[in-house]
Amino acid sequence: MKTKTLKFGGSSLADSAQFRKVSRIIHEQTGRVYVVASAPGKRNREDTKVTDMLYDCYELAKAGKDFGPRLSEIQTRFSDIAKDLGADFDCAAEFETIRKHLSSGPERDYMASRGEYLNSKLLASSLGFDFVDPATCVFFNADGTLNATKTNEVLGKALEGTDKAVVAGFYGLGSEGHIKTFSRGGSDVTGAIVARASKSDVYENWTDVSG
Repeated sequence: MKTKTLKFGGSSLADSAQFRKVSRIIHEQTGRVYVVASAPGKRNREDTKVTDMLYDCYELAKAGKDFGPRLSEIQTRFSDIAKDLGADFDCAAEFETIRKHLSSGPERDYMASRGEYLNSKLLASSLGFDFVDPATCVFFNADGTLNATKTNEVLGKALEGTDKAVVAGFYGLGSEGHIKTFSRGGSDVTGAIVARASKSDVYENWTDVSG
């Protein structure tokens, strides 16, 4: 049975219409399929990427300013996608967790990672796939580099337990037990990590999905 890893960029998962296109591509695959998802990108030229909106929330919270309206904008984007897809996704509970984090000493990398986390969880729900949180299986060394040996071992075991899964891109767990992100565009790195750990026969990086 062939194993395939597919990574989808932010513009490919920007709204429910794009989700449907991605879902069709994924459901056409046979064998073991692992998907790596980015945070929602721009829906149009004037739009803002969700990751940038999350950074805004972090900066506002850090400065003691009201982050509520900006966070609500992000929540609306995810809830609109979930409703349109009919996905089983508790958006209110997820954003309450984020709201509490912002109110009690926000961490920049944690906030930056929430776009990938939420989008991947939502995609997994809509596909009927398992969700794999990289905070449990992608590890960084104390100097900020990837702990490739530990990651490959733990992630490999996690993927052995499922033939169909969505893994959030862009982040993992730092050496001190906090969420740590790769540099911007880090979901591509996660894609390569997943392909290696799953011993994939094919790795496809979808930067955009049309039609």
